[in-house]
Amino acid sequence: MMSSRSGRAVSPVVANVLLVAVVVILAATVSVFALGFAEEATKPGPVVGQSSGTLEANTVGDGNGIVRLTHVAGDRIPVPEMEVVVDATDACGKKGRLVNLPVDRYGGKAIGPANIEGDDIFDERSYNSDGTPDENAIHGSEYTASDQIAFRIPDTDCTIEKAEEITVRVVHTPTESVPITKTLTATSQ
Repeated sequence: MMSSRSGRAVSPVVANVLLVAVVVILAATVSVFALGFAEEATKPGPVVGQSSGTLEANTVGDGNGIVRLTHVAGDRIPVPEMEVVVDATDACGKKGRLVNLPVDRYGGKAIGPANIEGDDIFDERSYNSDGTPDENAIHGSEYTASDQIAFRIPDTDCTIEKAEEITVRVVHTPTESVPITKTLTATSQ
């Protein structure tokens, strides 16, 4: 009788050992996935230590409204990993975003409908010598120190008078960080 009792006592012990082993394996698997994702989520975005910018007022029919944002010092930002957000709510009640960068619509270097989210306040014409911005960082592969982002906000889409302000943000999309935020005040050309 004694031997049958000791035989029955082994089953619960083995079951408990197997249960603990399964829990440890599951915990290890979950932690590998969780730590892997957490590591990616905590990667810092690029740091831009200094930037500058200008905004020209775009009074009716003058062809101005040129925004220039210069990367003065800091990390490089791959252009395909960035978006440019323009908040002109104080000037004309609109906000727009340049996405799917770099811009290269049909080889003409123009901002197209696929590059705009939100309000369309961006000039979609090709850049040329009539005062609109030359080719710049939104057409290239990276935005580095001394590079400039330039685009035009035409008066037909958003009238910006002298002394009105807009805010321009460069967003690093993989980290959702904002390495550049610049409030620009419109000046006359």
